[in-house]
Amino acid sequence: MLELSLHILDIAENAVRARARTVCINMMEDLQTDRLTLEIRDDGKGMTEDELRRVLDPFYTTKKVRRVGLGLPMLAQAAQNAGGWFAIESKPSEGTAVRVAFQLSHIDRQPLGDLQGTLVTLIMGNPEIHFIYRHQRGRDAYVLDTEQIKAEIEDVPINHVEVLKFIRQDIAEGLKEINAQA
Repeated sequence: MLELSLHILDIAENAVRARARTVCINMMEDLQTDRLTLEIRDDGKGMTEDELRRVLDPFYTTKKVRRVGLGLPMLAQAAQNAGGWFAIESKPSEGTAVRVAFQLSHIDRQPLGDLQGTLVTLIMGNPEIHFIYRHQRGRDAYVLDTEQIKAEIEDVPINHVEVLKFIRQDIAEGLKEINAQA
C-alpha cells in the first residue's frame, strides 16, 4: 500500500468485519509540529491481548481466506520510515483504536491518496455503518458524518449514486477549503 487512503480502507474494512457500528477516522495535520496523525477508532468486537500482541506479525491474521495480515505491519513500517510511530489499543467487546503519526514534511511520507474514493467506497459498500471522517489542518477542519447526511436525505439511500456523487464532491471541496496535504 503506497497511499494512506489505502491503509484507511484496509483498517475500516477490518472494523466492519469486526461488526463495528461506528467507525471514526481522524486525520490531523499539525503544521507547528510538522506532524500528520491518523486515528481510526471503531466499536467492533475488539481483540484479545494475544491477538493484540500478534497484530504486527505479517504471518498472523484472523481472516480465513487470506492467511497473511500485511496491512498493519506495512502501516507501522511506513510510519517508522517517515519519522513517526504506530500504536494500537483494543479491548474485547469495546473496539479498537489504531493511531499512527508521520513527519508531515518527510520525503518518505506516503501521500494521502484518493481519500474521496476511499470514503465513498466505504459508504457505498456499508450503508448501515456510521462513518465519521474528520480532517483537521491547523485550526481549520472538515467533517463528514453519514448520520447527518442520512437525516438530510431522509428516504433516499445513502449509497444512491447521486448521493455518493454529492459526498465525493463535498469531500473534495472540504479538503480543498482547508488546504489539506496531498
